Amino acid sequence: MSTPDRPPGRAVAALAGVLSVAAALGAGHLVAGLLSEPSASPFLAVGNAVVDRTPNPVKSFAISVFGSDDKTALLTGMAVVIALVAAAAGIASRRRSWPGLAVVAALGLLGGLAVVEQTSGAWTLLAPIAALVAGLAVFAGLHARARANPRRDTGRRGLLLGFGGVAVGAALAGAGGALLAGRRDVAASRRAVGPLVPARPAPPIPPGAAFPELGTPTFLTPASEFYRVDVNLTVPQLRAQEAVLRIHGMVDREIELPFSDIVARPLVERTITMTCVSNPVGGPYVSTANFIGVPLADLLAEAGVHPDAQQLVGRAVDGFTIGTPLDRVLGHPDALLAIGMNGEPLLPEHGFPMRAVVPGLYGYVSATKWLSELELTTFAFDPYWERRGWDGDPAGIVPIKISSRIDAPAGFAEVPAGEVVLAGTSWAQGVGIAGVEVRLDDGEWRPAELGDAVDPDTWRMWYLRVPLRPGRHSATVRAIDRAGTVQTGERVDPINAGPDGATGRHTVIFSVT
Repeated sequence: MSTPDRPPGRAVAALAGVLSVAAALGAGHLVAGLLSEPSASPFLAVGNAVVDRTPNPVKSFAISVFGSDDKTALLTGMAVVIALVAAAAGIASRRRSWPGLAVVAALGLLGGLAVVEQTSGAWTLLAPIAALVAGLAVFAGLHARARANPRRDTGRRGLLLGFGGVAVGAALAGAGGALLAGRRDVAASRRAVGPLVPARPAPPIPPGAAFPELGTPTFLTPASEFYRVDVNLTVPQLRAQEAVLRIHGMVDREIELPFSDIVARPLVERTITMTCVSNPVGGPYVSTANFIGVPLADLLAEAGVHPDAQQLVGRAVDGFTIGTPLDRVLGHPDALLAIGMNGEPLLPEHGFPMRAVVPGLYGYVSATKWLSELELTTFAFDPYWERRGWDGDPAGIVPIKISSRIDAPAGFAEVPAGEVVLAGTSWAQGVGIAGVEVRLDDGEWRPAELGDAVDPDTWRMWYLRVPLRPGRHSATVRAIDRAGTVQTGERVDPINAGPDGATGRHTVIFSVT
């Protein structure tokens, strides 16, 4: 005699809901990988849509708390929320399946809408369609199996095997999608470019430009350690042999330059410090590299710039846009279409195969990565960040603010008694640093020793040796630029800055033992 259907326990019902949504996401990720369109994955598309709609203060807060792990934090948070919703849907469906099916369908519709918004091409809808079908089918199957689960051990084993099979299948589909998304082999394309030898190399960095033995960074930041702040949940994958730069808009003639044309030109090398507008006082989002590429002014001259053009809009392969005041590009010989850092091709996360680098401006108005287009236009066009309320008139964008940082000793560090060495970094791109001063325990400002100056567009290291008695101490640093401007003590965080960049003086507290 068969055992009648009965409602499954809450744990089993919740697990059925979670596994159904996991199967849907895995199927969508797998199909997106087959399409070579990672952003068509419903999970990633929803994530990108969330990024687009997140208020700027929340984005800045996330960057300040999680740093370059902000994207991982977002995806983890999304996964937790989706799992909780799926579990609740499963529990609500213990007696009848329609609540869970409705939730799965709603999640599928949300993913489909996000894919439509984040991608182009009707074929990308195959990923959310696959996710929807897989989610509904798996939920219906697991729900029926859970309700029909008899008390016999064979029935329980069947239930476990069914749930386990779905879990394994969802994991394999997700992993397969990730592997397929990376099959374009951008790493091989980057290796094929080989070392980059500039026709006009940057001047050598003086040995006294940095004091890593005292605690400062090395003067040139290794590419793998260069800060990264962007909105991309996945790094765009573009091979050099497929990359073409289109220059259009308010120009005399539209031109298209394949990567092979750009790399064959006489390359120049420039030492440039870049800073993120989200960098807090004393923060890590500032780095320096020898960028290699072609002057942007030369490329624009080939296209012929219309006299009424005001703004250079860089467009990435994924449609992301950054607008730079045209006079900042044409008036700075070091503004580059960069294809390399520190002698090697760009890393994928830093814009391979090519990106823009314009010294003296925060990255959100100067540093388009994965560059595919340069459009000459007026300020009537609002790029990505301006559409979200970030300083709507690029002509009024302020340069990077003068700032300084204490790198050693670290906050709350313990150092031996005697002569204590404080060391750090300062920058005032476009002007240059003339001096750095340190105040200990609210005493008088003391001049620090400066590292050798390299270029007005680069940071400058400093150090100060001072005897200190045992106990707790504080140190505050301020910089003075070559125009005589003293770094302000008024504290303004990036979240509240407009964004114009943070201001204030970095202070650390440490103990001498």
